[in-house]
Amino acid sequence: MKPRMRPQDWYSVRRLDDDVTFISEPHIQEFYRCNIWHVRGRDRDMLVDSGMGVVSLREWVPLVTERELIAVASHTHFDHIGCHHEFECRAVHSAEADLLANPTRENTLADPYVTDEIFDALPPEPYCSKCYAVKRAPATRILEDGDVIDLGDRHFEVIHTPGHSPGGIALYEKATEILFSGDILYDGPLIEDTYHSNAADYLASMERLLTIPVRLVHGGHFPSFSGERYRDLITGWLNEKQKTT
Repeated sequence: MKPRMRPQDWYSVRRLDDDVTFISEPHIQEFYRCNIWHVRGRDRDMLVDSGMGVVSLREWVPLVTERELIAVASHTHFDHIGCHHEFECRAVHSAEADLLANPTRENTLADPYVTDEIFDALPPEPYCSKCYAVKRAPATRILEDGDVIDLGDRHFEVIHTPGHSPGGIALYEKATEILFSGDILYDGPLIEDTYHSNAADYLASMERLLTIPVRLVHGGHFPSFSGERYRDLITGWLNEKQKTT
């Protein structure tokens, strides 16, 4: 029988450079654990993804309530949008707006992934894996490729990166060369075969990402990595695809 955690022990919070804070759910196994990113701006803050939603972010991570905040979904799988309903301002790419507004266990991939096995320790009661469902959180802003999320002194360009899912996006800050890459690219095993993945789109997205000058990547899963590692990962992935075609 796995132990249950107290809500106050569910999240870990670590301040990084560039006014970025890494919020994690450490009791979810690494492969299933979404990285949650908080970015401080002059006029408002940005949250990139919001975790599984099994414990309230607003209640147990006070950082996210300090200032006006826009909660951006890199895409709409269960592990990335679980707490989006807690925020007044919610943004998602147009291709997945319907999913954010009308989530089901199937279309968010909660079924078949969410079982007790993905946890090292279970969320507090009354959590139940068979009962788990993402709450609907209709977008207040629909994003398209090339849009800019303006935090006052910081500007993040929306880069549409379909492939893992149709409305996947990355967020790029030209001034710092930071990329929040979502699930199109991270330093771990990539998922290319969900029900709405597309191989041709994935290839085009990777080729596009390779053209962007990146210094630091904060992915949807696994640790952050350098621009050099970014280029190596993409080049290696593209080379493997060429071998199989």
